[in-house]
Amino acid sequence: MARVEPVVGEPAAVADLGTERALLVADVHAGIEVGLRYERGVELDSRADARHERLCGLVAETDADRLVVLGDLAHRIAAPDGDEREELETLIRAVTDRVPMTLVEGNHDAGVAEAFADDLDVIDAAGGSIGGGVAVCHGHTWPDPAIVEADVICTGHEHPQVRLEDAVGGSRVERAWLRGALDPAAFTESGERPDRAGDPPELVVFPAFNERSGGTWVNVDGQSFLAPYLPAALPAADAYLLDGTRLGDYRRV
Repeated sequence: MARVEPVVGEPAAVADLGTERALLVADVHAGIEVGLRYERGVELDSRADARHERLCGLVAETDADRLVVLGDLAHRIAAPDGDEREELETLIRAVTDRVPMTLVEGNHDAGVAEAFADDLDVIDAAGGSIGGGVAVCHGHTWPDPAIVEADVICTGHEHPQVRLEDAVGGSRVERAWLRGALDPAAFTESGERPDRAGDPPELVVFPAFNERSGGTWVNVDGQSFLAPYLPAALPAADAYLLDGTRLGDYRRV
């Protein structure tokens, strides 16, 4: 059975693909500060250096042979230019000087694959297998039904978060993982159940790597999910904090 194990304390996981060890992250949103300035007039200090140093540090710490980004490597929904392109160039160079890098195209990655075609391996938005029984997709569109043949499917886009309250009414929001058995029929646009022998795959919804990118409060009534197959494709799923704390059924947190 394929294994995808979170890195404790980090929005990242390691997958044993048999022939190599991959570090997986989702929703890096490089250039987010540029985007927020352009979109909302919000001025924030850039964390570009911290982002690429953190990624490279995780590659080294986990002894990974490859970095796989589950979409939204970039932030602005346009071909990268200016400061955002400069951050992407620095980040991609820093990573690929160490290990190969695979990008699953996300809805924010318009033009990224073309701009960095010589530096990245690219999987299109419908997703695909990366080996060892592990499949990947971003999550903003319906996936290729064939990926339900995997043992584990990893997806991003949702940026799951939980809102936690204490006994005196205080609250905080933390990034979280969602993990549970997939309903294959709810994972396809047609609603047909793909042919598959044995138990259904596990679906792992990754927290956003970028702590500034917001997300879906999965345990708050009325919150709309972003992925077209959620929450239906996860009829039962547990939430986990980045430190590994298991919160149980995310709907009851």
